[in-house]
Amino acid sequence: MLRLSSVLSERLMKVLLTPFMYLAALGLALSVIVNVLSLLGMPSPFGEASWVLHVGIFVVWLPTVLVVTRMVKDFKQMDFWKAALRGCPKWMKNLVYFFFGYAILNFAIFFISDVTAGGYARGHGNTQSNVFRGFSGHWMAFYCVAMATLYSAIHVEEHDETRRCLNGHPVSPSAKFCEQCGAKVIEQ
Repeated sequence: MLRLSSVLSERLMKVLLTPFMYLAALGLALSVIVNVLSLLGMPSPFGEASWVLHVGIFVVWLPTVLVVTRMVKDFKQMDFWKAALRGCPKWMKNLVYFFFGYAILNFAIFFISDVTAGGYARGHGNTQSNVFRGFSGHWMAFYCVAMATLYSAIHVEEHDETRRCLNGHPVSPSAKFCEQCGAKVIEQ
């Protein structure tokens, strides 16, 4: 009976998390559009409504924070991202790292160009597209992390059940070596 309850709660969690994952993917796609157009010096096609992307982060981050705390509780802090993204395909993990790095680089370039142009606060040399460029780099990183973390939470059981050592024994999610025979774990 306990196992049935666990299976039902896992299915319910997947059903509840899936719309938030797709919402995060949509936020990422829209943020990419805003960022690319701002890099080209063009206005956002969404105009002032682009600021909704700023608010949307909070909508997808509430479930993200709730599931990630559960996903990483049995891991060392240094393995946080490995634990949080362990249900993701490799390309999705790389996308997270790319957008995180891009957000840092984008902010540095925005900050330097803002300072050399006289600063937005003083009203010199900045257009709305530059401001959107500065923010959209962060939007992309946050939406991408939310999308990947939620995807991982939905698919983590599949990944955790397939982790095996070289001798075929099932191993725990954080193991690097088999608890049964000591053989190296095969990463998939």
